[in-house]
Amino acid sequence: MKRITGKTKDATLLEMTNKADAHVEDGFAVLTGYRKTFLADNNGSLLSASDKGTQLPGHREINKLLQNGDSVYFRDGIRRIDFVLSYTDDKDGDKKADRRREFEANLEKAGLELETEDKMDSDDHKTYYLKIHAPWEVLATYAEVLKIKVPFKKTDIPKGREISLAWLTQPIRLPRNIMKPEPDYFTAPFNKNKVDFFLIEDRATFFPPSTRNRIVYYMLTRCPYYNKDRVDREKTGIKRLLSNGTYTSAYPLHDCRYWKRSKDAQCESERFHLYKYWARFLCFYKEQPLNLIRKYYGEKIGIYFAWLGFYTEMLFFAAVMGVICFVYGLLSYDDNITSKEICDPNIGGTIVMCPLCDKKCTYWKLNSTCLSSWQSHLFDNEGTVFFAIFMGIWVTLFLELWKRRQARLEYEWDLVDFEEEQQQLQIRPEFELKCTSRRPNRVTQEMEPYLPLTSKCARFCFSGATVLFWTFLIVACIMGVIAYRLAVYAAFASIMKDSTTSKIQLVGSLITPQLATSVTASCINFVIILILNLLYEYVAIRITDMEIPKTHLEYENKLTMKMFMFQFVNYYSSCFYVAFFKGKFVGYPGNYTYMFGEWSKLRNEECAPGGCLIELTTQLVIVMTGKQLVGNIQEALLPLLKNWWINRKGRNHPESRCSRWEQDHGLQTFGQFGLFYEYLEMVIQFGFITLFVASFPLAPLLALFNNILEVRVDAWKFTTQFRRPVAAKARNIGAWQEILNVVAILSVVTNAFIMAFTSDMIPRLAFLYAHHPGNQTTMRGYINDSLSVYEISKLHPKNKPDSEENPPWFNESIITTCRYRDYRYPPGHPREYSQTMQFWHILAAKMAFIIIMEHVVFVVKFFVAWLIPDVPSDVKDRVKHERYMVQEYLHDYDVKKITMQLSQSQTTDFSHTTESCSLLPPDKIEVLSECI
Repeated sequence: MKRITGKTKDATLLEMTNKADAHVEDGFAVLTGYRKTFLADNNGSLLSASDKGTQLPGHREINKLLQNGDSVYFRDGIRRIDFVLSYTDDKDGDKKADRRREFEANLEKAGLELETEDKMDSDDHKTYYLKIHAPWEVLATYAEVLKIKVPFKKTDIPKGREISLAWLTQPIRLPRNIMKPEPDYFTAPFNKNKVDFFLIEDRATFFPPSTRNRIVYYMLTRCPYYNKDRVDREKTGIKRLLSNGTYTSAYPLHDCRYWKRSKDAQCESERFHLYKYWARFLCFYKEQPLNLIRKYYGEKIGIYFAWLGFYTEMLFFAAVMGVICFVYGLLSYDDNITSKEICDPNIGGTIVMCPLCDKKCTYWKLNSTCLSSWQSHLFDNEGTVFFAIFMGIWVTLFLELWKRRQARLEYEWDLVDFEEEQQQLQIRPEFELKCTSRRPNRVTQEMEPYLPLTSKCARFCFSGATVLFWTFLIVACIMGVIAYRLAVYAAFASIMKDSTTSKIQLVGSLITPQLATSVTASCINFVIILILNLLYEYVAIRITDMEIPKTHLEYENKLTMKMFMFQFVNYYSSCFYVAFFKGKFVGYPGNYTYMFGEWSKLRNEECAPGGCLIELTTQLVIVMTGKQLVGNIQEALLPLLKNWWINRKGRNHPESRCSRWEQDHGLQTFGQFGLFYEYLEMVIQFGFITLFVASFPLAPLLALFNNILEVRVDAWKFTTQFRRPVAAKARNIGAWQEILNVVAILSVVTNAFIMAFTSDMIPRLAFLYAHHPGNQTTMRGYINDSLSVYEISKLHPKNKPDSEENPPWFNESIITTCRYRDYRYPPGHPREYSQTMQFWHILAAKMAFIIIMEHVVFVVKFFVAWLIPDVPSDVKDRVKHERYMVQEYLHDYDVKKITMQLSQSQTTDFSHTTESCSLLPPDKIEVLSECI
């Protein structure tokens, strides 16, 4: 092949382009052949490894053609691209160019190799791409600094026997090469001085891409972009360069296109396998390839998907029990005597109830709540008590079994000792820059930066005050929603008074003022939640940055606690109001209580005769379902639409003709807090299905369906819509574990109080077994027994409805009394309108139920937690055995190396003696040999 000259350039380019187009599927192999030919024919001058983008005139098109496809290598086809930085020219070009020049020079001084793609070679003709390669010396040095564990011997620990259930689990199984992409090895922290101890077949592939990009990112975050002759500690790290626009993006590369296996034998196809066996929704019933996820994305993302998958598996059992409880409510539908009495025209139709608000609310008949009483029975029945107890035990089983699964993953993924290393080594660059004071580390005795106690206390106090302020702001918003409920209830009651009374005798009211108020208030509350979430995110990040946490782990834990506190109050406060405050501080006719005093004219809400449980169910369904729906739309549609818009606006050629770094540049960035929000979403859901599950047994079923979709949506998002995240290690789920423990304990208390005070279960049981006349175990007469009587003539004028609001059937001369939900003495009694002994008996029964239920569940919880060890016994034995074997192998290696060094030194001494003797006269040699 002849060297390309100016005369033959166009013809050659045309010929190569035609050949590449003809082999669009297998083009990379063809182009690779061309690349090698050019390198050989041009003696490396055309595609020189030292060339950083300045190519021979007229050869830019050839280089662009050669780099199409899935190549993740420099132009020489040998050095792997470990990281890519992109930038464009703009108004502040000179200033930013100086920063880039200094930054890249410092990167090269640190040992990294760089190669730049000119903007004319990019698809949009605007973007430069700086490709970074970490050679062996750099990788080995920082692997030792970060104490990265690498294999040194194939494991010989026998695996325990597994119960053969292949015939049963075959449909959910994945191929073994996908589930186990790597064999099991003994591992030890890398040491440059013991290179021959480790299993190094090829230095180019010894460190996997996830480890390589982790090392390079570690260097990028600590590399300064100022001249080291000047002292400017603030000018350090790729994060600041990204924030000030010097670089537009920084990311490691995916190994290939997700829908197509790489044609280059040098490139992996792990992304393709992840999409084929994991990210597609048709794989929803398949197991997750956790080992492949960990290998490709790192342990931190792998732990998240392991937890999410285990949580979804455990939800199946909770969902089954919830469905059984709901079915029991359906099957006992006809035995619900209470609802029958409410709907009976001769019982509920003759009971006139007192107005539920002032002026605009009128008298109403009890059978207008017929439909809501039937709905309430579906969730408020005897089975709900057992389901609440079951969920208290289920939460404990979930947390304890997860600890065991997590311990097994820690062992299999070499994370047993990682947290201590991370605490000591991975100090945040921001902490190093902002803390100028230094003192010796108590463990290592090396000088390290620290934050003075006075500054730490001041920052902590300011942070705490900010958190309290925003928490009170949430409470204020909830109070506003409550005020809305009180204000619009009268309006709904006035509007619906004509439409509901005509339907009462037939099917009951389909939409009551209570239901309309509850639904609209829940929707408004959900909108407020979404708006406030945007503010909380910004505030939580700012005050956490202000505290200057020392390590990445400490930073994440502090941010996690703040965000969960905000979200806890934001999402659950309305449910707490309906469950524990609504209807509890109402008063009685003639002595009503008001939200802000009588001047506000906002009378506190009452519960319907069937209780507030159905309203709590409505609130829970709207907030929980709405959150899951909005979350799935944000996670699935927004990245897809953003990527489509970016590619549509900026791409001039099909994706198959773009280089690997250009394809990834068009994807969304997986932010620093991306995984944090995934955890937060699931933990908030966990709170819904545990804290208030007694009001809605079908909540675990909805969560199960959502999580089956969530696993695949997250997998699809990671694999297809996001750039490859920088690999990170994590031993466990961090602070989320403690949050789950707190929610689990709190859920026992909340469900006990819901069953006692929100549900109508305890008053019904008390009537059935204690207060029923004649001691007959039947619920007949319960409705009449649970309602007190008030004389209408004694009703205060401000509480009486306007005359035009009264229904046609109401005649005050005939109807002299009205009923209300309470246990008080009737008119004419010596203690009229004071609470009866039955009220105190029921209150005592409620408190006894709470104490008994909590103690029973807590005893079972603690017993289960004690019975199930956090770490499986076989994992403990394997960890001890592996540590012993590693020490033995290292000891044998050291002894062998010392022996070899001694042998070599003796041989060297003897050779030196022989050489010295050769310089002596012959007679002296004979005398010396005799002495020896």
